Amino acid sequence: MGTPDARTDVLVVSLGTTSGWRAAASELASAIGRAGANVAMVTARPVPRVRTFALTDLAEALSVRQAAAGAVAAHQPAAIVYCSITAALLWPVPGAIWLDSTARENRPGRHGAWQRTVERRRLAQSTLVMPMSAGTLAPLRDRCANPVVVPVPVEASGPLLSGAARDVAAVAYAGDPVKRRLEFILEAWARARRPGETLVVAGTDTLTAHDGVEAAGRLAPAEYRALLRRARVFVAAPRREDYGIAALEALVDGCMLVTTPSPGPYAALALARTLDPRLVADDLSGAIRTALDDPVTGYPSRAAELLAPFGRAAVDRTIARDVLPRLMQR
Repeated sequence: MGTPDARTDVLVVSLGTTSGWRAAASELASAIGRAGANVAMVTARPVPRVRTFALTDLAEALSVRQAAAGAVAAHQPAAIVYCSITAALLWPVPGAIWLDSTARENRPGRHGAWQRTVERRRLAQSTLVMPMSAGTLAPLRDRCANPVVVPVPVEASGPLLSGAARDVAAVAYAGDPVKRRLEFILEAWARARRPGETLVVAGTDTLTAHDGVEAAGRLAPAEYRALLRRARVFVAAPRREDYGIAALEALVDGCMLVTTPSPGPYAALALARTLDPRLVADDLSGAIRTALDDPVTGYPSRAAELLAPFGRAAVDRTIARDVLPRLMQR
């Protein structure tokens, strides 16, 4: 997408700290390209681990600044989109911001001592603010004018399976076991499971398999999505959820979502409550049992309907109609 020799309409600047953000930035760039723009994308270099969130954000923002400055010089883009608020904090050139959450919400107290102040300026200076979900907008209030909600698109990875093909009782994703509260999930599963039922945990190599729990480790995306298509239930209990692509992928691949009512924008939470409010509870073990023993009829098909605004076609329409014309305004 884009070369220094071609006219670049839009430069997408990605922090790229997680596989989810790397995939999301690529999806955004592709959607902008499908809308007819010439797109280039740059990803910042990884930074060493440091002791605090404030220093981590500083190191990452500096890395993005360096990458963005080089790409701007090479491509001379007409517009720039920074993927995440952290990516925009020390921008070399103003642009649009695509964000899952704000520093005001996920960097409380000393953790966001400098980020929250800079964030207010960046949101006011941004050419366009693009929150991933309506929930992201809550703490923004009057910090930005006329934002456009642009979800990360999610698509089913294959035909929806049912019956015996759903041979895995439950799946959990624990890319960050602490943030995903893996221990809490395992304790809830130990209380909820019955003989012969297995919870498969993906996304981490830190878990040792034991009775009723299978450690899948870090799977390639296609393998992980194939696992979701076999599962009846997806179990989640995040400390907070900035967006929650894993839960959306589980829903679109036909899983029932059992989750705690975790704080944060958490796009899938409202969908889960609409589909079956019994499965959203602090009593995770009880909700798991309800899902396995008394599933709501037609849950997967209703989930597919609710997920239509998150589909690639819907996101493409938003990009073409509401985003690209504003990005390209001179």
